[in-house]
Amino acid sequence: MKLSGTHTAIITPFKNEGLDEPAFERLVKRQVKAGVDGVVPVGSTGESPTVSVEEHLQLIRLAVKFADRKIKVIAGTGANSTDEAIHLTQAAKDLGADASLQVCPYYNKPTQEGLFQHFRAVARSAKLPIILYNIPGRCGVEIGVETIVRLKKECSNIVGVKESSGNPDRVSRLHASLGKNFTLLSGDDSMTLPFMAVGGHGVISVASNVIPKEMAQMVQAFANGDPATAQKRHAKYFSLFRGLFLETNPIPVKGALAMMGFVEESYRLPLVPLGNENKEALRATLKQCGLLKKGTNL
Repeated sequence: MKLSGTHTAIITPFKNEGLDEPAFERLVKRQVKAGVDGVVPVGSTGESPTVSVEEHLQLIRLAVKFADRKIKVIAGTGANSTDEAIHLTQAAKDLGADASLQVCPYYNKPTQEGLFQHFRAVARSAKLPIILYNIPGRCGVEIGVETIVRLKKECSNIVGVKESSGNPDRVSRLHASLGKNFTLLSGDDSMTLPFMAVGGHGVISVASNVIPKEMAQMVQAFANGDPATAQKRHAKYFSLFRGLFLETNPIPVKGALAMMGFVEESYRLPLVPLGNENKEALRATLKQCGLLKKGTNL
């Protein structure tokens, strides 16, 4: 299964304290029309910590329905409880997801042996392709390169890693240790091209919620041997890549989509809307990138 390219870590829109399913349908179908390779529902950007188990599964179900087999659905089904991760992953397979994104267990800070056993247990529980998710800034622990090598050897359905360390050296080590057939996806939009230059295969993107076509074109251009075009896209949208992390993700990206008229700006506590100063800075960035009309105050 090809899991390279651009996959959107899609937001979860809320309305009246519940899921905004019509808005979610519009968002997923916009991604399909824009030509991305896949969507990733209920990850960090999808506010997975604040949805119920029932809502979590409903979002996967809806993503599969709205994607309509035209693009991949990589379901966020990780947890810091192995039993919960197994339950969500098995359910995602039954719901028709193409693959699973497994975040590194957070807060309890397992050892490398604990990480190995956790991911192995999840992989063995459901015959679904699995992308590991290394994000030490949120989880407080890193999945060691040697641990990923062990997991690849023992679990044929562990097929890639989303790498959010911000460290191209680590991507080089992963590429050298795991080979070209193990998928390496950037977890940081601004690091996508540096990662691809040393062996990466694409991105699980926050920015493609806002600019799906442009992100897909940037990644495809680089993959097709046209780095000049890819670099032009990167330069044009670099301020947006940075602006979407003015505050904790997904606060800015939901704010941006609200300014553009795609969703209501609604979060679940403990997340709250952008502060006024950062909201104005993000609005200015969207205008600079041609994504809002100059006179709009939405």
